Amino acid sequence: MKKIYRTILLLLIFTFLSTYNPKNLNLASEKNNILFQIQKIEILNNLLVEKNEIEKKLEEIYNKNIFLIKRSDIEQPLKEIDFLEKVEVKKKYPNTVIVKIFETKPVAIVFKNKIKYLLDTSSNLVLFDKNRDFNNLPTVFGEGAENNFIYFLNLLINNQFPSAKIRNFYYFQIGRWDLELADNKIIKFPDSNIDEAIKKSIELLKREDFKNYNIIDLRVNGKIIVE
Repeated sequence: MKKIYRTILLLLIFTFLSTYNPKNLNLASEKNNILFQIQKIEILNNLLVEKNEIEKKLEEIYNKNIFLIKRSDIEQPLKEIDFLEKVEVKKKYPNTVIVKIFETKPVAIVFKNKIKYLLDTSSNLVLFDKNRDFNNLPTVFGEGAENNFIYFLNLLINNQFPSAKIRNFYYFQIGRWDLELADNKIIKFPDSNIDEAIKKSIELLKREDFKNYNIIDLRVNGKIIVE
């Protein structure tokens, strides 16, 4: 019986050696590598960020093995793109990478050293692009205003202030804000208890007897000064 098993084993070894061809294995491996090379990048969810700008930044990942590409290989080249907050990356085998874009939002126009910028929801300053229609955004004035603006804007939004009516924001170094509305009305806020002052301003703007006043001054706690 042992002799029969030995004979069968020798026959299998002989068959393998007589049909083995390293060239065929190399061809199969090469074909496999081509199959899993990145040939397509799909860009999703972009509005402000140009698709061709993303594709240009990711040129180097084309023709690389999709199994070897890491998330950082895609995130790193995109870091300097304006309005890009983060990305989600998925691989679609055998040869496609899907990049979903999450953008910040421009919320105001800021002038620094006489240069016009856009301020986004992450407090980034982006050089103003004349080819994009952002002129309907409110303008923010005051030294260092961009560092404090998003916090104040979120207070207004959370209290449901009619922010669409705001034309200009004025920031003062003591840490307080004035608002100029589209109807030229000015609201002066204090540097503390801002939440309460915002709620009070909303209430006053709805009152008929305050519609004829051009200035509502809430800087003094417990007092309303009008002009």
